[in-house]
Amino acid sequence: MGIPEKQILGSRRFSNYFWATTITIGGVGFLLAGLSSYLGQNLLPFADPSQLIFLPQGLVMGLYGTAAILLATYLWLVVIWDLGGGYNRFDQETGEIEIFRWGFPGKNRRVEFNCNRSQVQSIRVDLKEGLSPRRALYLKLKDRREIPLTRVGQPMALSELENDGAQLAKFLQVPLEGL
Repeated sequence: MGIPEKQILGSRRFSNYFWATTITIGGVGFLLAGLSSYLGQNLLPFADPSQLIFLPQGLVMGLYGTAAILLATYLWLVVIWDLGGGYNRFDQETGEIEIFRWGFPGKNRRVEFNCNRSQVQSIRVDLKEGLSPRRALYLKLKDRREIPLTRVGQPMALSELENDGAQLAKFLQVPLEGL
């Protein structure tokens, strides 16, 4: 019956792969254009930036390339570390709830939250429409803490959010708030 464990998609999503790849290619192109301008030798197979004057065009292209490569490195590291990825586990037999997410490397890389089903007051649905929509489920505890249960980023479909919230509330035998 219901939801014993739900995987949460972190930063390993198509859009992050796409942007990391695009920024890497663009950054390398700009950096090679700046180097070609400085060296006076063409390093790109599809253009001839060696004819550019190094100051200011070549220098600016090199700086743009360096900034793009640094940004792409950050994006690739976020994808490799799978920030925000994890799972929500609900054990019907013991009543234990475990929320797990991956964070940045270091002593707090593993973000874990454990509680008992008796501490849960309700499941709260958070809906905000408009320019920056937000659709999320929260585990609302009796001590007024709210623990997010859904992924960060692209909002879930409204029907999926309602179904997940209703199933989880039924599974935990608590009310569903916010609809």
